[in-house]
Amino acid sequence: MRRSLLATAAVALLALSACGGDDEPTAAGDGELTEVTLTLNWVPYGEHAPFYYGVAEGIYEEEGIDLEIKPGSGSGTTVQQVAQAQTDFGWADTPPLLNGVTEGMPIKSLGVFLQTGPASVEFFTDQGISEPADLVGKVVAGTPGDAMYATFPAWLELNGVNPDDVEVVNVDPAGKIAALVEGRADVIMGFFHDQGPTIEDLSGKDVDALLYTDWGMNLLGTGIIAHQKTIDENPELAEAFVRATARAWEAAAEDPDGAAAAMEDGADETPPAEVLRAQLEQSIGLLRLDEAGTPGVNTEEQWQETIDLLSDAGSLSDPGDPATYWESSFGEAG
Repeated sequence: MRRSLLATAAVALLALSACGGDDEPTAAGDGELTEVTLTLNWVPYGEHAPFYYGVAEGIYEEEGIDLEIKPGSGSGTTVQQVAQAQTDFGWADTPPLLNGVTEGMPIKSLGVFLQTGPASVEFFTDQGISEPADLVGKVVAGTPGDAMYATFPAWLELNGVNPDDVEVVNVDPAGKIAALVEGRADVIMGFFHDQGPTIEDLSGKDVDALLYTDWGMNLLGTGIIAHQKTIDENPELAEAFVRATARAWEAAAEDPDGAAAAMEDGADETPPAEVLRAQLEQSIGLLRLDEAGTPGVNTEEQWQETIDLLSDAGSLSDPGDPATYWESSFGEAG
């Protein structure tokens, strides 16, 4: 479990050309390809390998799409770029999408792929933490404003732990890993499938995690988002992109080594090979293919659970129903 910290240097790559308005792409016909941009939630790491594999294997091309993959600087920024029509599609975490919609952004999810949310608390294995009760007396680093931080007290209470018995220290997102590696925190809140491999790579020590979902609380993870104008005016393009992405994830699940190699060839910067593969394998495990059948196919119950959790935690004001945030018809495309 590890990833090189290449994020800061790559943020500057996010100057995107506007693609909305009259120049917004439409689904091509007669063998022509439509140029489409996808902005990720972060700089490329293992979770993103299926997109590069889909390009390398011609999956997007078969659906009429000439895909350009752009690095991101956080899901919140990606959500804003989709809302401002600076990118055709976004790959973003669900809580920032929900917040964006409640703030009036004209965007929706076309389907969440990581249906088992990666939200977790992470720590070195030698600490002997095996359940939430073991966090009593520990120092836990988190970032105010994110969904993990907002729901952490409720998650503790759900598991019989008084939040006052756990010391929470505030750090920015880029500082959490350093806080753990340098011993300034015993535990960090984060995405285990991304950060865990990175921490092991940096520290040379084994890392474990307690997933929120394994202890009674699941927040939907990353998926495809689009501008409402794309949904309304270019549904064929939206459907083709969702279908191609589902196919790409299925292909990557069948051939993770090939997917990792495609990303190493197609991305400007990637984590070390063993880190990338560990991140990808753990990402595939979050698809819930045994339940969903097809990547990106969700249920109203899954969405309602995430909406309720964020509303109860006070991080989602004036919540709507699942249809407020999610266009379900594209997730059924296959």
